[in-house]
Amino acid sequence: MSEFKVNHRDGEGFSVLELKGYLDAHTAPDLETTFQKLLTDKKFNIIVNCKDLTYISSAGLGVFMAYIEDVRKNRGDIKLTNMSPKVYNVFDLLGFPVLYEIYKDEQEAATKFRQQMKKG
Repeated sequence: MSEFKVNHRDGEGFSVLELKGYLDAHTAPDLETTFQKLLTDKKFNIIVNCKDLTYISSAGLGVFMAYIEDVRKNRGDIKLTNMSPKVYNVFDLLGFPVLYEIYKDEQEAATKFRQQMKKG
């Protein structure tokens, strides 16, 4: 079985999830649990750093789709960063760049959240 880890840390006004390993049908529940906890804790500004994500399946993508509506309903967003070309291609194939903001690195996404918070 492939290994998968989610590391959660809080920034200023947003949460960062660092994904590592294989995100597939077997490991997707781990990410679901993390998203559910963030929503329960009313943390709706989420950066997902994919730097160490080596693989994502449709089940993994489904987790993002399952939570984006609730996040945006609460005036938050999920921003994706640091994707390898291989992982980006999977997101791109399914039209995710139209639905999600994807940034080169975590700093860019953090800056965007700070700008949005200033606007109110």
